[in-house]
Amino acid sequence: MKHSMKKIFPLVLAMLVLIQLFITEPLTANAAESLDIGAESAILVDAETGKVLYAKNPDVALPPASMTKMMTEYLVWEAVENGQISWDTTTQISDYAYSISANTVFSGVGLKQQQDYTVEELYEAMAINSDNATTIALAELISGSEGEFVKLMNQKAEELGLSEAEFVNSTGLDNEDLDGNHPEGTDPNGTNLLSARSAAQLGYHLVNDYPGALDVAKIPVTEFDGQTIRNWNYMLPHEGENLGQFFYEGVDGLKTGFTNLAGHSFTGTAIRDGNRLITVVMRTSSDTERFVETAQLLDHGYSKFQSEELFPAGYQSEDQGTVPVAKGKQDEVNVSLSEAVRIPIQADEAELYSIEYHIDEDKLNEDGELVAPIEKGEVVGTAELVYDGDVDYGYIFDDSTSQIDLVTDEAVEKSNWFMLTLGSIGDFFANIFTAAVDWIKGLF
Repeated sequence: MKHSMKKIFPLVLAMLVLIQLFITEPLTANAAESLDIGAESAILVDAETGKVLYAKNPDVALPPASMTKMMTEYLVWEAVENGQISWDTTTQISDYAYSISANTVFSGVGLKQQQDYTVEELYEAMAINSDNATTIALAELISGSEGEFVKLMNQKAEELGLSEAEFVNSTGLDNEDLDGNHPEGTDPNGTNLLSARSAAQLGYHLVNDYPGALDVAKIPVTEFDGQTIRNWNYMLPHEGENLGQFFYEGVDGLKTGFTNLAGHSFTGTAIRDGNRLITVVMRTSSDTERFVETAQLLDHGYSKFQSEELFPAGYQSEDQGTVPVAKGKQDEVNVSLSEAVRIPIQADEAELYSIEYHIDEDKLNEDGELVAPIEKGEVVGTAELVYDGDVDYGYIFDDSTSQIDLVTDEAVEKSNWFMLTLGSIGDFFANIFTAAVDWIKGLF
């Protein structure tokens, strides 16, 4: 009997191990589940903080096609804001813009020459219907020529920190398709380039700097010069069309893009319960796949993340909460966060975040002390948000909100001359005593 039990026990143990594997393997797979995004490049960003919630090859520069028009849109809003043009400003269509509009390959809205069009009309055709000729007309109106406008686009890209961006025209068409009419000063075979990160940055600036852009971007269908034009963003509520399967609650922009070279791309944005997300997918497999994958990204953002205040304004680290002070009525000063740290995080991950102080060394003397007088609220360094989890995608900007100003909690007055003199005398004799002790020790 004992001999039989010895044989049975290993079998039972093996069965228990197998059962445990079958039970735990699906759980482990679910815990490590990642998004299945087929796009060559993709990114998901919180529009308030710039926190990246997901990324796939986000820094690869690819042709953005008509997503280029987000930069043209931005510059139109900026020109209106600066008073250079107004929404009621009118312009007529140049021979070049007309030739683009008349080309059936580009499927334009059919612009007419010797007819006045307002900036508002041209902008709506560009932002809603992704029309190329109206885009060129706006570029020519603002800068005199598309070539000069392209220079402005690249200057603005540098100003906004779009490190992978390169523009050769205002529309997103390939220069080689323009029959020699490519903008002056650009490569005749050139194409615009954006990374998913740069596209997200551009979308971030557009919706935050000029939120009125969304009022136009979210229009599914409108009238232009006596004809109906529609938005190529199928995630908007297109009534009466067989596109309902792509509708996504909260989506109100931003810009689709397609050329044979670029493939099917989309910069999207949605808002739910005050939480706005920005998505980018580049080089998806089809016209509709870009919306399917955008929905996956948005589902991931809204289901897995929630905005949480990790550290309140005035938070003081227990082990880094004070900085020594020289020549002051106090020997140290309390420092804390100038503002709250609030970012979207995954459930149960709050404990994985900590704060690390970085005191500005330029404000310290050679002994590592702040020198009085010190004002209350004086910035003396930064506090960095540190994540101790597995994957951190960072932010879309280098100067991200992971760096918070570190400020003094109270003022420290400079000590009077008498106390400073006593201190100096004390330091003098202390140094002599220390030197003497060290000399005596050296004799033995």
